[in-house]
Amino acid sequence: MSRFNHNIKLSASGIIYRFLTIAAALALLLLLLPYGHQSLYDYSKDKPWNGNTIIASEGFPLLKPDSIYQQEKERALENYKPVYEKDPNVGSQQTAAFIRQYNTTLTAIIPAAYRDYANRRLREVYNAGIMNVTDYDRESKEGRKTVTISVQNTGTTEELNKVFTPKTAYEYIVSQADTLRYRRAILQRMNLSAYLQANLTYDKFRSESQRDMLEKSVSRFSGTIQSGQEVVHRGQIVDEKTDLVLRSMETYHNKKEESKAEIYTQRLGQAIFMCIIVCSLFFYFRLFRADYLGNLRTMLFTIMMVFVFPALTYCLRRLNIEVYAIPYCMLPIFLRVFTDSRTAFITHVAAILLSAIAVTHQFEFIFMETVAGLVAIYSMKHMSSRSELFQTVIYVSLASLACWLCFDLINKSFFSTSGIDPDPYISIIANGILLMISYLLLIPFERLFRFTSNVTLVELSNTNNEILRRLSEEAPGTFQHSLQVANLASEVARKIGANTQLVRTAALYHDIGKLYNPAYFTENQSGMNPHDNISYIHSAQIIINHVNKGLEMAEAIKLPPILREFITAHHGTGKTRYFLTLQRNAHPNDTIDERPYTYPGPNPRTIEQAILMMSDAVEAASRSLVDYTEENVSTLVERIIDSQMEEGFFNHCPITFEDISEAKQVFKEKLKIIYHTRISYPELKQEVQEAEDAQTGSAS
Repeated sequence: MSRFNHNIKLSASGIIYRFLTIAAALALLLLLLPYGHQSLYDYSKDKPWNGNTIIASEGFPLLKPDSIYQQEKERALENYKPVYEKDPNVGSQQTAAFIRQYNTTLTAIIPAAYRDYANRRLREVYNAGIMNVTDYDRESKEGRKTVTISVQNTGTTEELNKVFTPKTAYEYIVSQADTLRYRRAILQRMNLSAYLQANLTYDKFRSESQRDMLEKSVSRFSGTIQSGQEVVHRGQIVDEKTDLVLRSMETYHNKKEESKAEIYTQRLGQAIFMCIIVCSLFFYFRLFRADYLGNLRTMLFTIMMVFVFPALTYCLRRLNIEVYAIPYCMLPIFLRVFTDSRTAFITHVAAILLSAIAVTHQFEFIFMETVAGLVAIYSMKHMSSRSELFQTVIYVSLASLACWLCFDLINKSFFSTSGIDPDPYISIIANGILLMISYLLLIPFERLFRFTSNVTLVELSNTNNEILRRLSEEAPGTFQHSLQVANLASEVARKIGANTQLVRTAALYHDIGKLYNPAYFTENQSGMNPHDNISYIHSAQIIINHVNKGLEMAEAIKLPPILREFITAHHGTGKTRYFLTLQRNAHPNDTIDERPYTYPGPNPRTIEQAILMMSDAVEAASRSLVDYTEENVSTLVERIIDSQMEEGFFNHCPITFEDISEAKQVFKEKLKIIYHTRISYPELKQEVQEAEDAQTGSAS
């Protein structure tokens, strides 16, 4: 029998579900992953350059300073004249409409001279052009002095202040009238504003084409950087000139990557890279942790932890935000708490490699985060309280700071005249502060995924907890039995490499069901035995019922499911042989139905459950020994455990024969210490005794 079950078989639906979950997570990561025109370098102006020295591998054009480039564009755009298309039909239609209205309603009350004046002025303003107020205001705010007016593809340049809006056209007509010949009040009665509409329409396509042509006429570059020329060296302050050269090189490389084919190739490479990492992680679980792969909750938790940090990294890189403040070590901390050290490290490395594809200094990133993850796992090897997480955070932060200091020393930036860049160190400290929230997230993750951490087990093993305190008061014999079983089981677990804290805590709670009828169990009796007054089958049912009652109590106090399984499995499908034997002796000629004398089970399915079953049976049986000699203890242990093996209690749990042999040895050694076993004294040979008696007689 192997320690871990490598032959877990998943149903077709289970395989499909896991495949779709992983595929969906990969697709989401690929969508978030930056591509195309991403920043080649991570630096800040007026601060030291943290990267390696850069030598131009090929020549590239040098960008103009932004201020100069903007000035040249502004000068070029002074020649920009937005194009407005004039519609000649608008003026003639509105003028004709005015004449018709005058002839219909105004002939009797307004002289014809006013009609002729208004008609002449209407033609004049339409000939100059009328704009919408919105267009006119926009051109004025942009400081435009001239516009191009196009009539049937023939353009003429006009000054903007000679073009009207409906409002200024009306004011012009009224204000230009000879006050000696035309009275203002009569002109206003003609309602000329109703016949003033815009006949100039903004031609967006031709205007923007003209603007683009003028902007493109200004060169973005001035000079070139030659191949082999140094761009920047380690520790150099990135001033305005160096920043311009770096941006020039980046612009040059980005333009070389503009083709769609190259982008698709890049995405394909990224997808293959991710698939390799995820497949490697899958094969690790398949070969070494198939039990995790078969557990849906564990698988979903692992997938979430592996993909959430790369996703966060990709999002921040899209925004060009520093990633060293992300608390990546939260991943190995959580996985170490809920799974095991090896799984925590392998999964952490996978997440770091997935994240590294988007960062700038990939070697430094992988090295620092890998070391930090190892420190986190090492420091939590014997975690027994949540407060130890704070120590872990301190160790991780110190390790990360030491790693980055190494890079500064290696690249000689620590003693350079420009000094070191403090930003990475600040980010690492911020990382440690954010890592503190892992303390707050432990309980929500435990409840969401129904995990049980070592910290929770330690807290539950406190004998001041209400249910254990009741056990010590109402069933003191059972409580002492549970303590002894806990000691025995934890020693065996430590010896064979099982979960010591889990089996210790489970041992304390495995018999809490005896609180229901404590006097019916021998360890709690002091004189009278209540079984003397009831039938054997009734007695057996009371004894067996402590399993069901224990499960009910465990559910009532919300004991974790993993501990409830120990309550149901610590007797497996064994029998209450004491009462079954009495029943057979009382009715030797009857066929006895053994089902009422049989525990409901199931039999142990984990190595820890098997350890508890052995410890419980050995401890209980050891109380019946009359003489605690070494031979008696050894015989008892061998008989109890061999009997359990013969009955097949361990057929479905991953415990080996070597484990069982070591467990027997631990039981023998511990019981000898507990009961102070005596050695068998040798008897004096008869001839020696006779000789001594003869000597005594002669002396007298």
